[in-house]
Amino acid sequence: MNSLPSTLRFYFTAARLPEFLAPIFDFWIRIFIADVFFKSGLTKIKTWDSTLYLFSDVYEVPLLNPEIAAWLATGAELGLPVLLVLGLFGRFAASGLFILNIVAVISYYSELSEPALDQHMFWGILLAVLLMLSRGKWSVDAWLEKRLHEQG
Repeated sequence: MNSLPSTLRFYFTAARLPEFLAPIFDFWIRIFIADVFFKSGLTKIKTWDSTLYLFSDVYEVPLLNPEIAAWLATGAELGLPVLLVLGLFGRFAASGLFILNIVAVISYYSELSEPALDQHMFWGILLAVLLMLSRGKWSVDAWLEKRLHEQG
């Protein structure tokens, strides 16, 4: 009978390990996703003529002029990952990249292979985790929020 409380104590102590590791995992996800989108943005800039061709003749971007869409996508792919890594307006950055990912799939769906579609789904799931579950303890947002509570 006495071993039950110590067993429970051990279980609940061990069960806190994921909470301890959560900021590390959150930061790793932010870096991983940021790297994917930032490299894509760099590729768009390096091959701007090809980027304009793709947006005007290959991608089926809804509602936007292809050149505007190319500029917006490139800007988002270069700016939002920086915010994401820093954790500055992290949920805004995650939601922007989530939307960009969805638009990319919609715009290029007929050309995507099943593995490429799975990759976009994987990125979308990670971005959804950041958007909905991340508290970003290792982030500028967390630091700013802490400062606001200390002053208020």
